[in-house]
Amino acid sequence: MQMVERSPRDQQLSEKRRRVSETAALLAEALNNMPHGVLMFDATAHLLVCNQRYIDMYSLSADGVKPGLSLRKLIEQRKATGLFAGDVARYCAEILATIARGETASQEIVTTDGRVIHVVNQPIPSGGWVATHEDVTERRATEHMAHHDTLTDLPNRALLRIQLERALRLATRDQQIAVLFLDLDKFKGVNDTLGHHIGDALLKTVAERLRGCVRETDIVARLGGDEFVVVQTLTEQPSDAAALAARIREAIIAPCDLDGHHVIIDTSIGITLAPYDGTAADQLIRNADMALYGAKASGRGTYRFFEQDMDAHMVGRRELEIELHEALVNGEFEIHYQPRLNLEHGSVSSCEALLRWRHPTRGMVPPCEFLRVAEEIGLITRLGEWVIRTACTEAATWPDDVSLAVNISPVQFREQNLALVVTQALSASGLPAGRLEIEITEAILMEQTEATLAVLRQLHGLGVRVAMDGFGTGHSSLSYLRKFPFDKIKIDRSFVNSLSDKDETMAIVRAVAGLATSFHMETTAEGVETAHQRDIVSALGCTEIQGHLFSAARPAGEIAKLLASSSPRRTKAA
Repeated sequence: MQMVERSPRDQQLSEKRRRVSETAALLAEALNNMPHGVLMFDATAHLLVCNQRYIDMYSLSADGVKPGLSLRKLIEQRKATGLFAGDVARYCAEILATIARGETASQEIVTTDGRVIHVVNQPIPSGGWVATHEDVTERRATEHMAHHDTLTDLPNRALLRIQLERALRLATRDQQIAVLFLDLDKFKGVNDTLGHHIGDALLKTVAERLRGCVRETDIVARLGGDEFVVVQTLTEQPSDAAALAARIREAIIAPCDLDGHHVIIDTSIGITLAPYDGTAADQLIRNADMALYGAKASGRGTYRFFEQDMDAHMVGRRELEIELHEALVNGEFEIHYQPRLNLEHGSVSSCEALLRWRHPTRGMVPPCEFLRVAEEIGLITRLGEWVIRTACTEAATWPDDVSLAVNISPVQFREQNLALVVTQALSASGLPAGRLEIEITEAILMEQTEATLAVLRQLHGLGVRVAMDGFGTGHSSLSYLRKFPFDKIKIDRSFVNSLSDKDETMAIVRAVAGLATSFHMETTAEGVETAHQRDIVSALGCTEIQGHLFSAARPAGEIAKLLASSSPRRTKAA
């Protein structure tokens, strides 16, 4: 039989079809590995794309969810499974009306089996929209736990701050807000003599009594131990706060019968008023705490209002602020570097720069003790610029196949000169732009999306690599990947810490790694502490690990020696 030779044009068409088919297969695989349900509708509200996660999420039949299915028919199928409790026609009409206005619809729905689903319907320029469905049930439960005291279920310090800031924003010029900070007198004696279980029962009783003293608009929180805060909103005069303090004390000193034990305690209370004593949540809580110490000094079992001369406790804070400014001038800051291991080659691929403060008398001060203060006093930008310049200079002496990773704070982005700072640091150090990696969190993107993306594009244009830190811990990770071409995704240590063969964390990490591969990105698993964790993230497709299993953060001199000895074939950069 005579063979028919294919023309070059036929060969090109065949190759193009093959590439399109492979791309479609990769896209389908990526969609089906996403932890979100993803759908796309055309301008007539008919289905174009639906991934498997959506079908599984609502117990639908894959045979019944096909391209061409109308939105209404799809929701009716969910109604038939018993997992949709609303009115189908109204639900569809609301979505279509929002899309018609060119607006993004975002809401949380509760299914009949108690799950919380975060749904986003986002219009697309060509008409129609993309819908994402994310099961946030565990996240909401986790958020509740993260913002509430586990013993009393009262708001904790973090939620108190949020609620107090909201109350301050809503207050009018003529309205006052009182913050009452209290702790329990003689609580330690109860805890020590009767046991922690009686102490816990006492704290629960106090929490209930505090709830009974306030209105629905007021706030009761537990900060930890025997410390509580009550926020009295919309007060008219200081005497209202004094009256509340008296009611609280009267409720607390009432005898408690706890597991057969007759317990009597008392309380001391500090009071501060907004706007007279301050208009910031942290400041008010701090002032109330100082007033509490004044009440204790007066003999306990009483209350005191905040007075300006109570700020002796702030002397230490002011000294820290002064020392921070002097530390930058005196060269007390230094950078330690934590190396990352490339899992394929088994060699160091990059190092993350981490700021340290070597205090002349206190020794090494951990970042958690000074970074927040540096932000509050406006020093973080200068510190950040120093870190970029110094780290680039030190990294320029490393082997030329080792990159430098630097974290950028939201404050640095607000200054609008980050690209210039980076350009100058690269030029002065001689470090190639491709060896610098900027790490940002979703918090940065959420603040000023368009302005931030413009800066990131500037950096990308220089050749600087950009990594998203803590991927998956926020609400909009996927949308940010669509908006900006990141070079790397860092999988948050919280996922690595909870890896096991039995939970869903492995599926999430696998999906993220697969997503990164589809987008031609690298993946770094943070907080790898054990060989078992390393083996799991490697099997799941991560390209790089960082954590104490391989190395803790080290001073610049130690890192230089480590890099020089890790691979004898390496040549140092000029």
